[in-house]
Amino acid sequence: MFGRKKKNNQHIEPGDVVAIVRRVISENGRDYIGLYTKAILCMLALAATTAFSAWIMRYIVDDLFYKQRWDLVPWICGGIVLAFTVRGFATYGQAVLLARVGNNIVARYQQRLFGHLLKLGMPFFTATRSGQLSAQISQNVTGIRDLLNMTVAAIARDAVTLIGLVAVMLWQDWLLSVMAFVIGPPIIIAVNYIMRRLRRVTRESVEINSHLLGAMQESVQGIAIVKAFTMENVLSRKIGQLVYQAEERNNKIARVSERMSPITETLAGVAIAGVIGYAAWRASVSAEPPGAVMSFITALLLAYDPVRRLARVQVNLERALVNARMIYEILDLEPQQGDAPGAGSLKVTKGEVRFDRVRFAYAENLPVLHGVSFTAKAGRTTAIVGPSGAGKSTLFALLQRFYDVEGGAITVDGRNIAEVTKASLRSSIAYVSQHPYLFEGSIRDNIRYGRPDATDVEVEEAARLANAEEFIKLQPEGYDTLVGENGVTLSGGQRQRVSIARAIVRNAPILLLDEATSALDNESEARVQEALERIMKDRTTLVIAHRLSTVVDADHIVVLEEGLLAEEGTHRALIRKPQGVYARFHRMQQEKAENLLEGAAGLPAEMAEDTTETSG
Repeated sequence: MFGRKKKNNQHIEPGDVVAIVRRVISENGRDYIGLYTKAILCMLALAATTAFSAWIMRYIVDDLFYKQRWDLVPWICGGIVLAFTVRGFATYGQAVLLARVGNNIVARYQQRLFGHLLKLGMPFFTATRSGQLSAQISQNVTGIRDLLNMTVAAIARDAVTLIGLVAVMLWQDWLLSVMAFVIGPPIIIAVNYIMRRLRRVTRESVEINSHLLGAMQESVQGIAIVKAFTMENVLSRKIGQLVYQAEERNNKIARVSERMSPITETLAGVAIAGVIGYAAWRASVSAEPPGAVMSFITALLLAYDPVRRLARVQVNLERALVNARMIYEILDLEPQQGDAPGAGSLKVTKGEVRFDRVRFAYAENLPVLHGVSFTAKAGRTTAIVGPSGAGKSTLFALLQRFYDVEGGAITVDGRNIAEVTKASLRSSIAYVSQHPYLFEGSIRDNIRYGRPDATDVEVEEAARLANAEEFIKLQPEGYDTLVGENGVTLSGGQRQRVSIARAIVRNAPILLLDEATSALDNESEARVQEALERIMKDRTTLVIAHRLSTVVDADHIVVLEEGLLAEEGTHRALIRKPQGVYARFHRMQQEKAENLLEGAAGLPAEMAEDTTETSG
């Protein structure tokens, strides 16, 4: 519903390996070609000095020690010093350059992922746990970096080094070289076997770790509820089980991937021992100088390290490929709720909002709205009331195009909102949620999110109108006080007033209030209500309310019940229908308030005051 994947299979097939590598290179190769060229040159220098170390061994043994040509000592020693100096700088250069490229790739894909996530519709976030998503992204994004760096290192460093050393080996003794190469086929067979096993367990490990990190993040975010309901032991057991599963999968990955070590070590030992044994036998029956054999053995021993790394490259690439594939599964989600072709900008002149036979369902066969029709007149206040689940908040979500209607239409000044850009539509709307959310940063930053170009004067004026200035000035740094995670340093009522100030500074022609004063005490509610009444003038305002006392002065009241328009009218008109839904709600709330007041009559004055505030 929320997106379409270009590929739905969960396992990486052989053809996908090439496709993913090609895609990663095509997306990033051109941008980093300069840095990779420098890194490759460093790797080539590293490969050349390694081959030189094996090649010069023949002259050290034959010319220096066998023929005792002491005049060559300065030249050979100087060459060795130069080779190792070049090797040191080359090692430093390729490490720094690859790290620079890798860090930039991680930053690029993090930004790209976040930008893409913001384009996805609300259904995606409804179906995906935020903690698990953020944990998965933090793990998977390194897969792109590792894929590129390992590919470059394998080709430019290990493969070239191996080629150089093999050339030295063939130059010194082709027969011994053939004997050393017999370990190749068994290593290839072992790599293919381990690769198939590693694909499955790596993906399982990534998914379990994302569940684990997501659960930890959610537990920290909801720590107040955890402690209030003494959930520590329950969550500790849950996290412990996930930790155990993650440990088991990681141990399994280690067992599978490290199987290369005994295989390659054993085969290399057999090959090297065979070569040395044969070389020793041949030297015993001939009078040739030992320099060529020593050079060959040195090259063979030095070749073991790149052979071992190349043998593990494909195994390590499997991990990177799994992570890269999971990143592309997110990037390949196509937003289903884009702007219509040729969509124009919405220009609000009056601000009349009309719902015309609107039908909608969050899930198939579970409809929420059944052909709802009403008009919120321009510059007037329209209240939407009804029991929980009637579809009140859904109307707000549809008006902001968090979802698209399945039938009917919503228009603003006669223009279908499906035919305008979402950005222009939402910039014309200011929204105050029942559950205010504050972002990382200062109080001033959170108010300015309503309109990024708002001046400090406008921000502070919005705070005054929202009755927030008084408590803001009491904060340690005033408007520049950091609010903590989701405004944890502020009370619920304070967070709500900052949220209202954010809507005020937006200065939009349409205002949506979702039980905007629910978190305020009676005094603050009265003062904020006055502020809201001032900014509601000349604006089209839609209000969702559960307490009918807050909407008695609304110009128009729409009553929903089970996704249907039950009735509409003014407070006076609706209260005169004794059998109507609105009148029934009104009687129920009046009776509840009277019962609370009667109960408070026998309480001490302070407790009675608290009770009457609750009933308000």
